[in-house]
Amino acid sequence: MPNRLRLQLGDAWRLLAHSLSGRLLLLTLFYVMVSEVTIFAPSIGRFYINQLNRHIETAELAILPFTEPTSNEFSVGLHRELLARADANVVILKRAEQHELFLINDKIPSHADMTVDLGTTTMVGGMLDGLDCLIGGDDRVLHVIAPTRIKGAETVEVFTNEAPIRAALLEFARRLLWEALLISVATALLVYFSLYLVVARPMVRLMRAMIEFRENPEDPSRIARASNRRDEIGRAERELAVMQGEIYGSLQQKTRLATLGAAVAKIQHDLRNILSSAQLVSDRLAKVDDPVVQRLAPRLIASLDRAVSLATNTLRYGRADEHPPVRRRLPLAPIVDEAVEANLAGDAAEQTLVFANRIDPSLEIDADPEQIYRIVLNLVRNAAQALSDRPDGAIAISARRDYRQVDIDIEDNGPGIPEGLRDRLFQPFSGSSRPGGSGLGLAIARDLARAHGGDVTLVSTATKGTVFRISIPDRKEI
Repeated sequence: MPNRLRLQLGDAWRLLAHSLSGRLLLLTLFYVMVSEVTIFAPSIGRFYINQLNRHIETAELAILPFTEPTSNEFSVGLHRELLARADANVVILKRAEQHELFLINDKIPSHADMTVDLGTTTMVGGMLDGLDCLIGGDDRVLHVIAPTRIKGAETVEVFTNEAPIRAALLEFARRLLWEALLISVATALLVYFSLYLVVARPMVRLMRAMIEFRENPEDPSRIARASNRRDEIGRAERELAVMQGEIYGSLQQKTRLATLGAAVAKIQHDLRNILSSAQLVSDRLAKVDDPVVQRLAPRLIASLDRAVSLATNTLRYGRADEHPPVRRRLPLAPIVDEAVEANLAGDAAEQTLVFANRIDPSLEIDADPEQIYRIVLNLVRNAAQALSDRPDGAIAISARRDYRQVDIDIEDNGPGIPEGLRDRLFQPFSGSSRPGGSGLGLAIARDLARAHGGDVTLVSTATKGTVFRISIPDRKEI
C-alpha cells in the first residue's frame, strides 16, 4: 500500500510539474508566498515594537499613583503588585533633577542583555530586533527606554524578562504564517482555475486539434473549429483553422493533380508514339516532288517536332524518380562543347548562330556529368530559340570559379525577355515567350541545379541581349 501511494503521488507530481496548468498553480503559490514573506518581517517588527510600547504604558500606569504627593498612603505590597502586573522587574522614571527607582522586590538587575530605545528605533531596527527576539530571545533581560507622558519626567526605563514578549511574538508569527498560507492557497486556486479556464483548457483544445489533424490531414472533419474569442487564443484558433483548411485544400489539389498527371503521362506516352509514326510519314512526304507538298511539308515537320519535344519534356519533367546527382570533378569545357553540338544538330541546325565557348579548358566543376549537361543544354537551347529570327545571332558561354563555386554565364544578343514573363520565367508551362514553347526547359534546369545546392538565375535582360547564370557549389566534404 505505501508503494502504491508513493507511485500515485509521483504521478500526481509529474502531472503537476510538467503540465501548463500545474506549473501555473506552483508559480502562483510561490509568488504569493514570496509576497507574504516580504510583509512578514515588517509585521514582526511592528508587533515587537507594539509589545514594548504596551509594557511601557503598563509600567507608566503602575507607577503613576506613586508619583503623586499622596503616594505615602499606598502600601509597599500594592506597589509591588502593580509592578508585577506590568511584567516589570524595575522601572526607572528619569526627571531633570533626579531618578526615581521602582522595584518589584529588593533585588536590582546587575545588567541588561539587550537595550532598546523606542525614541530612536527605526522601522528597520524594529524588524531586526523583532527577528532577533523571535530567534534567540528567551531568558534574556530586556532594557527598554521610551519617552514618557508623566508630568515632569523625561523618559521611563523598564527592565523586564524577554520570555513573555517572545511567547507573544511566536504566537503572532504562527498565526501570520497560517494566514499567509491560507491566502496563498486560496489565491493560487483562484488564479489557477481562472487561468485554466481562460488559457490552459483552450491550449489543450488547440493541441488536440493539431494532433488529430496530423493523424489524418485529408479528413475535413478534423479541421479545428475556431471560437468567437477576440483575444490572442481566439486568433490562434482562427489561424489554425485557416492553416488546416489551406493544407487540406492543398493536399486535395495535389491528389487530384497526381491523378491527372498519371493520366496525362499515359496519354503523352501514347501520343509520342503516334507523333513518331506521323514523323516517319512526314519524312516520306517531304520527298514527294509536288510543289504544294514541298511548300507545306517543312511546316508540318516543324509542328510534329515541336509536339514530340513537348511530349518528351512533359514526361521528363513529371518523372518522380529523378536520381540525386552523382557528383565528381570533371572539366567543364567539353560538356559545353557537347551541348552546343547537340543544339547545332537539333532545332538550331538551320540557324546561322555563332557559338563562343570561352571557358578555360583547365576549369573543373563538381557536378553530375549527365545533369550538368542537361542544364547547359536547356539554357543554350532556350538562347538559340530566342535568336530564331535573327540572322546575326550569337551565344557566348563563359565560366569562372569563385572559391568553392562555379558560375556559368550564358549570354545571347537576342531581343530580351518581355517584362510580363520575368516573374514566371521558371514556372513550368508558363515561362516561355516562344509560340509553341512549353516553358519546361528553365524549370528543369533550375530543379537540377538546386539538386546540386545551386541555382539558375536571370542576371540581366534587355533589347541588346539576355544573360542567365548557372551556379554550382562544390560539395562540402571535398
